[in-house]
Amino acid sequence: MRTVGILGGMGPEATILLMQRIVAAVPARDDSDHIPLIVDNNTQVPSRIKALIEGTGEDPGPVLAAMARRLEAAGAQALAMPCNTAHHYADAIRAASEVPFLDMVALSSAATARAAGPGGAVGMLASPAVRKVGVFDAALAAQGLSQIWPEDEDAMLAAIRRIKAEGPVDAALASLEAAAAELARRGAGALMVACTEFSLLAPRLAAPVPVIDTLDALVAEIMAFATRD
Repeated sequence: MRTVGILGGMGPEATILLMQRIVAAVPARDDSDHIPLIVDNNTQVPSRIKALIEGTGEDPGPVLAAMARRLEAAGAQALAMPCNTAHHYADAIRAASEVPFLDMVALSSAATARAAGPGGAVGMLASPAVRKVGVFDAALAAQGLSQIWPEDEDAMLAAIRRIKAEGPVDAALASLEAAAAELARRGAGALMVACTEFSLLAPRLAAPVPVIDTLDALVAEIMAFATRD
């Protein structure tokens, strides 16, 4: 069984959710059947929203690179990060470490292509920062998929902030479901939950088209890596 290092804290509940889903996915009969994880739940990673949307914050890249080095030194044989927006800094993480980086963006784009079908359109439930810096642009284009984004991006950002402050409350779920219905009306053949704060709501999300949660794609790859011979 191989050990996976988690660059966490973005946010803390999303990091815990990743661990819960990994534990739930393992058909374990004893502790030793579970996947070994080393988790850096670093709540002091600079705000991606301030850095990428507001243009006022510190660059998260050097902090993420330092986390990658610490995790590798602690024994991680691969790295994973349950934050979609922070994948904008994936190159800094790769440059800082010699172990594989399990890329949630590429993994979930491939899963979404299977759900949306060839040439399909994907409705993006994500932070406006993801759109602004094109986190998914290359990966979805490589799968032949186009993106549709909610018209009210401020509502999406407000929902993310509410989840960070209050947890996965009903008001945030209502915003997410309204966006999901809008995206389906506008032609999305599948929806991608591409914010791990929204992953906290994904099991309760009522949507008229298939929903792919990026966190689930990452869980599947962590399981595959850790148990691969």
